[in-house]
Amino acid sequence: MTAKEHNRLAGIFLMVHGGFQAAVMIFMCVFYAIVGSAVALGNADEGGAFIGLAFIAVVVIIAVVSVIFILPQVLGGYMLLKEKQNARTWGIVGSILSCLSFPLGTAVGVYGLWFLFGEQGRQFYLGGTEHRSFPNPPQPPEPNSWQ
Repeated sequence: MTAKEHNRLAGIFLMVHGGFQAAVMIFMCVFYAIVGSAVALGNADEGGAFIGLAFIAVVVIIAVVSVIFILPQVLGGYMLLKEKQNARTWGIVGSILSCLSFPLGTAVGVYGLWFLFGEQGRQFYLGGTEHRSFPNPPQPPEPNSWQ
């Protein structure tokens, strides 16, 4: 496979994995928000309102933390697909975060890291700038000058 194909696959994998995580988190947040609302409205006179509101507050906190973990994956995948200027950086961040989700996220993250840190990924995004020679490289010191 060419570097462009690997880049496209890594971007697709990151976006799909992030999308699945977002869909699951949205479903869970809606479900638990409904449960918290039912507890708050059903037992308002027995202290259930506090418990229900606390339940909803925890759901909001979980949703915010989930966005923090999901957004770099989706954004990194999108930038990899569009071959943006800082796609490699976002791809690495998204791949590392997706490694935390075992087993599919780990596979996606390892593939992304393998490509982005591999020779093909470096050549694709950095263009071989690490091995580029300078027009006037500094000369090494004389062999006996440091004795």
